[in-house]
Amino acid sequence: MLRVTMVPRSTSSDQTSSFPAPADADVAVRQRVQELRRLLTEASYAYYVLDAPIMEDSVYDQLYRELQDLETHHPDLITPDSPTQRVGEKPATQFTSVQHAVPLYSLENAFNLEEFTNWQGRWQRVLGAQAGGDRSPSIPQMGGVREVDGSAPDESGQPAPTRLTLPDYVCELKIDGSALALTYEDGVLVRGATRGDGTMGEEITQNVRTIRSIPLRLQVEKPPRRVEVRGEAFLPLTVFDQINQERKAEGLPLFANPRNAAAGTLRQLDSRIVADRKLDFFAYTLHILDEAVDLPPTQWDCLELLQRFGFRVNPERQRCQGLEAVRDYYDRWATARFQLPYLTDGVVVKLNSLALQEQLGFTQKFPRWAVALKYPAEEAPTKVERVVVQVGRTGALTPVAEFQSVQLAGTTVSRASLHNRDRLLELDLHLGDTVVVRKAGEIIPEVVRVLPELRPPQAERVVLPDRCPECGEPVVQPAGEAVTRCVNASCPAIVRGALVHWASRDALDINGLGEKLVQQLVAAQLVQSVADLYQLEAEPLAQLERLGQKSAQKLVQAIAASKQKPWSRVLYGLGIRHVGSVNAQALAAAFPDVTQLATASVDAIAAVYGIGPEIAQSVYEWFQIPANQHLIERLQAAGVQLQAAKGQIAPASNPTLAGKTFVITGTLPTLTREEAKALIQAAGGKVTESVSRKTHYLVVGENAGSKLTKAQGLGIPCLTEADLLALMGDVDR
Repeated sequence: MLRVTMVPRSTSSDQTSSFPAPADADVAVRQRVQELRRLLTEASYAYYVLDAPIMEDSVYDQLYRELQDLETHHPDLITPDSPTQRVGEKPATQFTSVQHAVPLYSLENAFNLEEFTNWQGRWQRVLGAQAGGDRSPSIPQMGGVREVDGSAPDESGQPAPTRLTLPDYVCELKIDGSALALTYEDGVLVRGATRGDGTMGEEITQNVRTIRSIPLRLQVEKPPRRVEVRGEAFLPLTVFDQINQERKAEGLPLFANPRNAAAGTLRQLDSRIVADRKLDFFAYTLHILDEAVDLPPTQWDCLELLQRFGFRVNPERQRCQGLEAVRDYYDRWATARFQLPYLTDGVVVKLNSLALQEQLGFTQKFPRWAVALKYPAEEAPTKVERVVVQVGRTGALTPVAEFQSVQLAGTTVSRASLHNRDRLLELDLHLGDTVVVRKAGEIIPEVVRVLPELRPPQAERVVLPDRCPECGEPVVQPAGEAVTRCVNASCPAIVRGALVHWASRDALDINGLGEKLVQQLVAAQLVQSVADLYQLEAEPLAQLERLGQKSAQKLVQAIAASKQKPWSRVLYGLGIRHVGSVNAQALAAAFPDVTQLATASVDAIAAVYGIGPEIAQSVYEWFQIPANQHLIERLQAAGVQLQAAKGQIAPASNPTLAGKTFVITGTLPTLTREEAKALIQAAGGKVTESVSRKTHYLVVGENAGSKLTKAQGLGIPCLTEADLLALMGDVDR
């Protein structure tokens, strides 16, 4: 039996690190770092796992910044389990394949209670055959009595005999997310991997570290030498909705469901994107790969131990004795699941006894001792009444089916996206068709299939128009894209979308300029671009419906105030495809003036940390369009901020630095680290945190740490601050 002792919460000992600090490190600094890590780890565990905060956000942020500063000045004190290491600084170039220590099998599905009963009969027959008894007993019915004991082995070590008792099951909600395998050595997270094919997965440790409900160190005093934990990463529904709202505002395709969003998030090469998505995690399986330590005897005990290790374990789990108890659990959550803050599509039922699990073993695909009892997808037939085509701010045409209202997953549904031209062709949809609809992932309504046998005579086939329904101009479908677009920049739909985006909170944040008012402005032809906003006067605005003189004056003042919004917000507000608010900040830091960005090459833009080739190409192409160049000129004339605020470093791009990778270590004489980073990025270079063979230069200040030693060993050129400025052309600051 594994004995686990929790570290007392009142102690000031370091529970987050067993890594030795350098002998020459200041003792007081080392102690403070350890204390900060303990406080932050406790607060994070209480907030993300227990859902019982013990620290104000402002206090947490202050302590976190203090730890960051200490680790910045004493980089040799940084350890893999420090709270500051949850977000990686260097995007991965690719994921590598890794082999699971224990195969990560998928589960056999049962789609109703009868199939579950059949599954129970199969494992009972296997045990009966192993015991040399009746090899083909009758399959027990719901509430039957001749069932197999699920207890642990007896004192002699032999499996418990078959007798008249009810099986001991553990029922857990099946979370609709993405499976992960986490490896801990001496209590520290050393690897996170996707399920893959069950034998080989992709190593995504850097992304796993960003999930706050996954401990970087097991919260016990003496952990086993090696542990592997399995569980499900998922997106809470509120987070999923927020992500889709942001993607819609940026003109990006929406995620179909939280499961796809979670899987796609985990495979992001930039871990900062993963951190922004706020994934959560439930642990459900424990493997102790330490021969000196035994697993607890039951699945229930393993779940309890996982909680003591510091993991979130689903609180809705339940031990169920026999089929009747499983049925009650399954029936209860068939409707109650819609009130949960996450998606679940079924119940996972496992034999509680680990001894029985080992005795039953596996088929070629599945464990014999567990099954996924799935809920049927809720579908309903309805009749399509019409199809409307919406035009987004990027010009994307989206067909939307409107049909007779139906009830799905507890809500009324009357419309669903048909996505694009290809989906229309695949469905072969006609007006008046009877279609089957469901909620994809219990969230987004979708048309599953058409019932052509119920089609009315002479029904008209639905096709995407060749011309934009808003402006009448021809539409195009770019090569390699599924989306059909209107490319007329003056299209009212595109203008409306651009104005709403420009006025949104993360862009220019113009109070009072909402969607309804934008529709009036465009319909009255008072505004044809965002630059026209800065020519508006109160008098004509006051003539619009429900506005009036006072409201019109306030709107003019709000528009004027938006001229002072920083360059990064203006860049985001321009609505360049694939450029979100975070990317806009990175670009604005690297190119503190619109002219620098407008004249930058694709390679120079792509060299900015966090900006990939697709984004770089989109930005470059946007600035090549004459209409956009004219828009920039008009915004500049109106006084909108198209460069960094005064005092911010803004050197000209330096072609000799384009694509070069820098690392900064130690304290520089006159520049802060952020100022030096901004200088390098604005000149076309890239700054990373770790030294590797791909590093071109190491910028060295006082108290340089191990990075200097590593750079010297690799023969990487080392620069002083003066050398850096000289390399950049002695920028006038």
